[in-house]
Amino acid sequence: MTLQLILSLSILVVLHEFGHFIAARAFGIKVEKFYMFFDAWGFKLFSFKKGDTEYGIGWLPLGGYVKIAGMIDESMDKEQLKKPAEDWEFRSKPAWQRLIVMIGGVTMNVILGIIIFSFNIAYFEKAYIPMEEINKTGIYAYDTGRDLGFETGDKILAVNDKKVVRFKDAASLTVLFGAKVTIERNGTQMDILVPDSTYRTYKTSHHHLYGLENFSFTVDSIPEGTNAAKAGLQIGDRFVSINGKTITSYGPFKEELQKLKNKTASFLVKRNQTLDTLKIAVDSIGRLGFFPTKPKIITKEYTLTDAIVYGTSDAMEAMIVNIKGFGKIFNGQEKATESLQGPISIAKMFGPVWDWEKFWRLTGMISMILAFMNILPIPALDGGHVVFALYEIITRRKPSDKFLEYAQVVGMVILLALMVFAFGNDLFKIFFK
Repeated sequence: MTLQLILSLSILVVLHEFGHFIAARAFGIKVEKFYMFFDAWGFKLFSFKKGDTEYGIGWLPLGGYVKIAGMIDESMDKEQLKKPAEDWEFRSKPAWQRLIVMIGGVTMNVILGIIIFSFNIAYFEKAYIPMEEINKTGIYAYDTGRDLGFETGDKILAVNDKKVVRFKDAASLTVLFGAKVTIERNGTQMDILVPDSTYRTYKTSHHHLYGLENFSFTVDSIPEGTNAAKAGLQIGDRFVSINGKTITSYGPFKEELQKLKNKTASFLVKRNQTLDTLKIAVDSIGRLGFFPTKPKIITKEYTLTDAIVYGTSDAMEAMIVNIKGFGKIFNGQEKATESLQGPISIAKMFGPVWDWEKFWRLTGMISMILAFMNILPIPALDGGHVVFALYEIITRRKPSDKFLEYAQVVGMVILLALMVFAFGNDLFKIFFK
């Protein structure tokens, strides 16, 4: 998990800083250092110099940086600023050029995120489930969906007036942060409004408002040693009821099992035109230990154009969901201690097994989050420098170097406090679960 996190952040940090580097060099600005990780107090693992730039790897794996000549940054190098500005320095360039240099990193993160999401779709997903395929029988409405007015068998037509092509888009997290879902029920179209607080139900239930489970099923296979095998369940059995409650599809079957974790229940099954009652223990995650038959769903393969279009859409959705999440924290609707993830929590998201599809998916998501975080108007972040550049462009007045120095210090204190909070919050969750 640690190695995956380090590799992911290394890729993102290097390319983010490359965005600043290439923009600075395009305007003839000298870049003195390009480092992955921080060489705090002058200690570094490796370095070499090419041209005017020193390239290296620091010892402190908390990010990386480029040191742009004539710019007030985290290095707080004041000596250079005491001298007259040179043509190759950041401070001597027009505000619009400095603005482009500062958004170079964020731009690179957005581009990288889109590329990664598109690559994942083309290489790993390869195909998607068309909404029209699911609409043949309709969705299965979970309890949270039923509470909002969805019913099993509803056909999803559009989300926020945009036609749904992939089922994945109908069941995205964006819907849980507030949306208008257009459905067809018994030949009649209607809109269901999903409140922006619905995401809270997902945090506890871990399933969407609706799913794919609206299909009848029989027992397809039973691994040896499972509770189902011990109880005498056989291939071809069809469940009729659980503790007297009728089962019509796989959806209610799964929901009932979730209510019966670590309990033994009475299952009425149909076998060769006869009915039989079995007592089967449900395990701690709500399973009996068999594989059900599933309907054949015709998927549609992504073309290269589809992969790019949907990759861009998925990348933007990842950013929007996180922006909305941060908004909930800032306005007090969510607790930061429960919602913010530090490095330890993020490492756990990768999991103990190296799964390249998951690795790239999370890396793409983190890239989009970094783009948003870096553009926040906090001094010491790219967004802070962007604000100062925009102020200068609009007012034609440049903030003094002393003001920029103080702003940089304030920003660094804020970022340090956030880092301490994130690490501390992770440790608190581990030791006081």
